[in-house]
Amino acid sequence: MRLLFYVFCALLVLPVNGQRILFPDTVGWNYLTEGNRFHFQLRTDATVAPRFSVEGVNEFRIQFDSTGRFWWQPSFDLVDRLEKQKEVTVIFQAIWPDGHKVRQPITFLITHVNRAPVIEELPVFYVRQASANQFQISSDYVTDPDGDPVTFRIAPSQLPEGASFTALGLLSWSPSRNQYNNLRLNPIVLDIVAQDQPSKSETTGKLKIMQTQMDLPPDLLIVPSDTVIKIREDDLMNLQFYLSDPNGDDNLAGMDFISSDMRITKDYLHGNSPVQWEFIWTPGYDFVDEAEKSKNVDFVFFTIDKSKNRFERKVKVQVLDTENLIEKDKAIYQRYRLSLVAAKALLDQLDQNHEQLSKAYKQAKKGKKNRAILNASLGATTGLSPLLLETDQSKVVSAVGGTAVMTMGTLEATEVIGKSKNEILDKQKINIEIRNQLQVEADNFARKYALKSARRSKEFDTDREKLLPILNSQKLVILELEADKSTYPNYSIKELRKSFPDFAEE
Repeated sequence: MRLLFYVFCALLVLPVNGQRILFPDTVGWNYLTEGNRFHFQLRTDATVAPRFSVEGVNEFRIQFDSTGRFWWQPSFDLVDRLEKQKEVTVIFQAIWPDGHKVRQPITFLITHVNRAPVIEELPVFYVRQASANQFQISSDYVTDPDGDPVTFRIAPSQLPEGASFTALGLLSWSPSRNQYNNLRLNPIVLDIVAQDQPSKSETTGKLKIMQTQMDLPPDLLIVPSDTVIKIREDDLMNLQFYLSDPNGDDNLAGMDFISSDMRITKDYLHGNSPVQWEFIWTPGYDFVDEAEKSKNVDFVFFTIDKSKNRFERKVKVQVLDTENLIEKDKAIYQRYRLSLVAAKALLDQLDQNHEQLSKAYKQAKKGKKNRAILNASLGATTGLSPLLLETDQSKVVSAVGGTAVMTMGTLEATEVIGKSKNEILDKQKINIEIRNQLQVEADNFARKYALKSARRSKEFDTDREKLLPILNSQKLVILELEADKSTYPNYSIKELRKSFPDFAEE
């Protein structure tokens, strides 16, 4: 049935007027394989040549021109390795000058082509006598282009006595004295066979085994061992390195690193001892550009010995853009301090005002007492005058004394000398009420937000605004105080803490 279907697809398309598109008539002409180049020429049975076009080819890298020439080499990643086959349908179209148009869909069946594993040049396996030597074939040297799982094998006849090799590519061997001595003149070369699964395609590579007299490169251990690290701009990255050399630690010459970002200098690498180093680095808030969300940095850490043998490890670090908490904390602290400066400035004004009101009240009370003494003095003079003066003169003095007594009594009744005591008492009450309320709220504010972490909360601005109605109280007008000031005294930390003991210095 499949064969009949594709033969049908290759039949001529015969419109009413007889114009048609001619495709290859070979059975299975539309069966293609990955990586193989395929081409054909579209034709028609009309005497006038049409203009050809094709639809649905953009994602497949198909080449086609208006004369009907078709080229295609399906890529090796077109068909999934587990699906094996994939159908691709394109629509061919022919348009004649008279406007007549013919469209014909064609389905190509693409078959997956398995590719064998790729083995790069393997590093030499250096061994030490009577030691448990191991060599793991790394994925850095063996890959499969199709992403197939890869297993390894070595012919048993090639393995030296006492050696073992696993399908995962781990070679283990503890050479005896004789085996080790033989390596000096006769290094062992093993044929490593890499086989992909399940297709069983194979590739052979070479692994050379030699003794350590050739000066092995040093080794480098990183803690933590992650090869990909993600940090924020304000995070401290600390990597610890442990160096070793199979020829002895005294053969080590040191370590260094290369970074893809030139801003990261050698100063961040510290040597605690010849075999132990540390990399300590904080990117900083300016490391990632504002337009970016993150920045990747590639590191290559390496150690060398005195023979210039080198061993390296790679680490990729992703630095995430982070809000600048230092600047944010500074801005929030300024608002915190300014609120308490404003509160202290008003408290100082209220204290001065209360002192003035107290003085005014004392003057008012003293004025009343003096007027009472004066009344008594004038009264006594009036009473004594008849005894000292003649009758006519006595009357004159009596009249004067009576007038003085009456006048002082009127002043005492109306309290026009000095301010009203009741008015002063009312103002004192208002002063104390505002001051107590402000002191309590400001103390609570200073205590609650003494820590940076507390000031970062959403409640900070809300609580800060609660001070404003007190600082701008309308009752301040009664006390003849300014409700708002554009500038405040430059109080010291000591002065602010005198009013608010829990005030934070930073």
